[in-house]
Amino acid sequence: MPRQITMRQIEYFLSVADSGQISRSANLCSVSQSSMTIALQNLEDTVGVALLARHAKGVRLTEAGVRFLRHVQQARQSVDQAVLAAQEEPGQIAGVVRIGVTETISAYLLPSMMATLTRRFRNLQVEVVEREREVIEQQLLDGGLDVAILLVSNTALHDDLKCEVILRSPRRLWTPPDHPLLDAQRVTLEDVARENYLLLDMDEHVRTVARYWGKFGVEPRVRMQSKSIEAVRSLVAFGEGVTILSDLVYRPWSLEGNRISKRDLSVAVPTMDVGAVWPRSAAPGRQVRTLLDLFRTWKRADA
Repeated sequence: MPRQITMRQIEYFLSVADSGQISRSANLCSVSQSSMTIALQNLEDTVGVALLARHAKGVRLTEAGVRFLRHVQQARQSVDQAVLAAQEEPGQIAGVVRIGVTETISAYLLPSMMATLTRRFRNLQVEVVEREREVIEQQLLDGGLDVAILLVSNTALHDDLKCEVILRSPRRLWTPPDHPLLDAQRVTLEDVARENYLLLDMDEHVRTVARYWGKFGVEPRVRMQSKSIEAVRSLVAFGEGVTILSDLVYRPWSLEGNRISKRDLSVAVPTMDVGAVWPRSAAPGRQVRTLLDLFRTWKRADA
């Protein structure tokens, strides 16, 4: 009888695929490096092919590992869909709901959100508007939108709007895989300030960076400021600088296929918080209340 793949093996594989280092993943998963190594070897034995290729700086996915990762991620998404299906109410909600989003939300949360809404509420017509934050807030106040999904940690909301945080995404240091800061015992903003810094100019991020760097009395040595997160990602992977960004927008590979590593800082950096926002003066309608319940499942998953 073939050996069964365990959820623990899958957890370890996903962690190593993300970090590129068994030692770091073992620390994150609170297990010994030897235990993780054995679990990964058993996983490869069960699958029957090599999923990871070892090198001096850590590990990388083989071509088979990339294919395996893609299907594992799809399987995990299927489990999430199964949970939603079990929670399905007999009566489908119907009507129209108008949702406002900003650029970051549109790129990193909207696709999965729309897919979930389409599957779960087939009779609900969802209209999505992507605009700048100030425009979205005004449309909420004017009644042009029912609810919005915004980055609520970057700046204060209008006083007449109410917010519920649905996701908190930690900010970490991004570097190329061979960067010395990855192996440092601790990394402060003073350490990062000595590096070339790649500053993302997206969804009021520059304002947030200035706020928490200013709190520590240091400034990043900005080599380039860009509105393109893919440009920042590629430049980090090519070793042209480092940056501090949230896990929500992190991907371990650049468009060119180069590796990007991340690690925690030793100082408290504010999380990037995503919130559902609606007018304070009006009670949310049935459609909005249903969406808020759905968003709260994200919150529980993030906790």
